[in-house]
Amino acid sequence: MTTVLLVRHGLTEVTGKILLGWTPGVGLDDRGRAQAAALAERLAGIPLAAIVSSPLDRCRQTAEAIAGRRPEGPAAPGGTQPVEIDERVGECHYGDWTGKELSVLVNEPLWKVVQSQPSAVTFPGGEALRDTQARSVNAVREWNARLGPDATWLLCSHGDVIRTVVADALGMHLDMYHRITADPCSLTVVRYGEHRPFVRRLNDVGGSVADLLPPPAAERAAAGGPGEDEIVGGGAGAVR
Repeated sequence: MTTVLLVRHGLTEVTGKILLGWTPGVGLDDRGRAQAAALAERLAGIPLAAIVSSPLDRCRQTAEAIAGRRPEGPAAPGGTQPVEIDERVGECHYGDWTGKELSVLVNEPLWKVVQSQPSAVTFPGGEALRDTQARSVNAVREWNARLGPDATWLLCSHGDVIRTVVADALGMHLDMYHRITADPCSLTVVRYGEHRPFVRRLNDVGGSVADLLPPPAAERAAAGGPGEDEIVGGGAGAVR
């Protein structure tokens, strides 16, 4: 199964205050850089077939922090793994709402629709959220196909993008995506099997990542198969 590590960018000075969208030149602040460094340290032992990022500065900087902490090897000579840029996983195009304070936008009539029926929303002068989901999910699945069923790879993107990808993985209607949380520099993990995806982590902001290591060959053989489906009762989880 292809494993995707979905990472939201770290904090900026205006995260949670301004609807940044595709505003250029907004990078991580000191808190965001510390978050990215901590996550890079946590993931240092996980082999990554690729690191893919939104083109926006806050994501690139987060992805580059993770790439810079990779162990040396053929894929990462000198300890630096390349970051691939994919515009399809960039933030939603919020159009006329871009750069406005959230405290102002909550008074817009469209805000209530965004909160209650996001699948029906096209942002003024911008993009429909359903189109954001479509391009992002297509990007994830194309990278899965390119990297292969045994790959683990990382995608650094934005809160709304990650939540729409997770909603798709869970088989949820887009109108329910507000039920999903993706905090700054959080880690969400989805494994894509032959028949369905599995959400293995959601909004993880700390702790061990040992269960993301590929299982030993003997463990896979003892399981008697690929182990795609979760067992009745929930199983014992990954023991490392």
